[in-house]
Amino acid sequence: MPHDETAPAPAPLSSTCPGCGAQTAYAPGTTSLRCSSCGGELAIAETGAVIREHSFDEWTSRHGAVELASLGAHDLQCRGCGARTETTDLAGTCQFCGGALVAVAHPEGLVAPEAVVPFHLDRRAAEKAFGDWVSSRRFAPGALKKVGSTEGLQGTYVPHWTYDAHTETDYEGQRGDYYYVTVSHQVSDGKGGTRTETRQERRTRWRHASGHVARSFDDVVVVGTGRLDPEKLEKMGPWKLEDARPFQQEYLTGYSALRYDIDPQQGSDQARGTMRAVIEDDCEHDIGGDEQRVSDMDVTYSQAMFKLVLMPLWIATYLYGGKTWQVMVNANTGEVVGERPWSVPKIVAAVLAALVLIGIVVALVMSGSDSSA
Repeated sequence: MPHDETAPAPAPLSSTCPGCGAQTAYAPGTTSLRCSSCGGELAIAETGAVIREHSFDEWTSRHGAVELASLGAHDLQCRGCGARTETTDLAGTCQFCGGALVAVAHPEGLVAPEAVVPFHLDRRAAEKAFGDWVSSRRFAPGALKKVGSTEGLQGTYVPHWTYDAHTETDYEGQRGDYYYVTVSHQVSDGKGGTRTETRQERRTRWRHASGHVARSFDDVVVVGTGRLDPEKLEKMGPWKLEDARPFQQEYLTGYSALRYDIDPQQGSDQARGTMRAVIEDDCEHDIGGDEQRVSDMDVTYSQAMFKLVLMPLWIATYLYGGKTWQVMVNANTGEVVGERPWSVPKIVAAVLAALVLIGIVVALVMSGSDSSA
């Protein structure tokens, strides 16, 4: 059965290095916390927990329309100096000692993370991915190629919802089947007269179609925050959800983590929009024929489940031309999506070169025509 999503967060183990007493952070690609001072490590203990999903219908019946703005802040505590603060983020860095801030309690009515996809790419790998991305930009200013590092490279966990559902759909539409007819028409014979020519024309015969399709969906992913560009975040996927692990605060140590601001209902609406597009394809396949039109779909959703998953992201910013540009590096797959400046002189030069090439080709063709005449 789904667990209570409003339960207090479990108390995390100490993140202090046993060798030198410095603060540790999660080491990407491992199951350990690593000290940046001496390299000492602390193993993240297995808890025996499993990733569970919540019944969407049960959640909505218990919480209804939750006003996120009315929910309280998270109570975060520093693992270094013990300072406490309230914030809407799930994790961060202590302003007093630089230690890791982690949540010790979740506000009532807020869904707690059920799973986390840990960082796989470390900072050095993220910087390399950024450098490769910069080097591969066509029509970028030449000086941009010399940007070798980023300013303010930050590791952040971003909330995402995943939705499951079984669907049964009754549809109405039309099936189009091609057929061919012979059409005659008069053309000039070049001698002042005409002649009859025939050709085959393709036409479509439409008839009513209806039927029933069923499909089960698993882990339809929806971005859970509007604080970052949603279009860029959509391009960061697909995420390797098979790498997800039951949520433990230790994986957040040394990183920031955003709280969702798109609630489960909003996320469900988006997920069902994605599902409907797939279902429409199923209906068209079921209709068959050469062309299909779907005019109505009556979709019934059942066994609706959802969970909150934190996905790892490196957010890189760099300065160029007096402006700050942002690049996102998927710390799970290495995918890079970002903003870049364009070099107007390079674009103009490319257009002029293309025009010159077209002019040469036209001149050669005309020259060949004149010679044959």
